[in-house]
Amino acid sequence: MKLDHVALGVSDLDAAVQFYTRKLGLKFMFRELDEKQHEAFAFLELDGGNLELLQGLSEDNRPVAYDRPEIKPPYCPHIALGTDDLSGVIERAEAQGLPLVGGPFEIAGQVKWLYLSDPDNHVIEFVQWLK
Repeated sequence: MKLDHVALGVSDLDAAVQFYTRKLGLKFMFRELDEKQHEAFAFLELDGGNLELLQGLSEDNRPVAYDRPEIKPPYCPHIALGTDDLSGVIERAEAQGLPLVGGPFEIAGQVKWLYLSDPDNHVIEFVQWLK
């Protein structure tokens, strides 16, 4: 088996797509409205699987309230994105005004990582393997 995608619930699909494409640089694939399932969703491209952003809708297909998860250690669940340049991620996050949740952390000679959050409080880990 292989990972196909990870899905995250969002409060505002337009805002979530903008966050992940403009601030994090993910590539937009497509967006759909599923009136039968009462949801709107968009797919973004990731190497090794994709990210689905999913907004629940009411029976008349209007946005419904979304309960943002609380952000607290151990920051689970989270989505982890690999990078070869954690310092560059930090610089980009600071320039974009992205909220740093934790880190950067390091296990010497093994791995460095940090946690950010998206507008819906989903935790995003950026990890750089050193070996």
